Amino acid sequence: MASNNDKAQSDARYRTALTRRESLKWLGLLSASVVVPPVLASSLKGDSPGKGHWPNMSLKPITGNGYGKDPNLIVPPEAPWPLTLAPRELETVALLSELVVPREGNVPSARELKVPDVVNEWVSAPYAGQQRDRDSILRLIGWLEDEARRRFDKGFLVAGDAQRLSIIDDIAYKKALASAEFTRPAAAFARLRALVLAAFFCTPQGTKDIGYLGNVPIAGDYPGPTKEAMQHLHGLLDELGLAL
Repeated sequence: MASNNDKAQSDARYRTALTRRESLKWLGLLSASVVVPPVLASSLKGDSPGKGHWPNMSLKPITGNGYGKDPNLIVPPEAPWPLTLAPRELETVALLSELVVPREGNVPSARELKVPDVVNEWVSAPYAGQQRDRDSILRLIGWLEDEARRRFDKGFLVAGDAQRLSIIDDIAYKKALASAEFTRPAAAFARLRALVLAAFFCTPQGTKDIGYLGNVPIAGDYPGPTKEAMQHLHGLLDELGLAL
């Protein structure tokens, strides 16, 4: 049983700042931008082989209404479905989001840009793909909690930064996908990371950070990205374990 100190320190610190209309707008952009890494299909199944612990959860399906066949994404409905992440779960997503995209100079972190709100909206949507992501991300959160208690006798949220990083380092790299112990948490973390990155680069600050200028006319045919840009992109994707 957690001590009073453990419980007090683990109180969620992340505070939702986006309105539902704002997060739903970002959800529409995210839906058009997220690419599911092919490796996840077999790795996230609850019955996948593996020696490592993976939480056994039985989640009730989300039954809220969807957008329908002709949604108004400019002025979306206020709350077409309830949000599902509890405060502690949202705080864990916020911590992971900040690890994936930390603040760099004047560029805010994913946490500061309220990317966790968008992830919450995503995993709450009543569609098959989003519900699969909800299942894997909630299992990942449970695994992180169990792993922190197993290693450090304290919950993930109250563990020190170095302790949390030691757990994440075991699942954050491509080699973990081939590990019998870490295959499933590594695949779930890769999926969450893809969602965080996609949501971050949907924000004005994210698009500015990568130098996206929008629809700017050019003379002649589009030359395509430079060789250096493609090498940089493929290097980042390979480092993150997202290369096809």
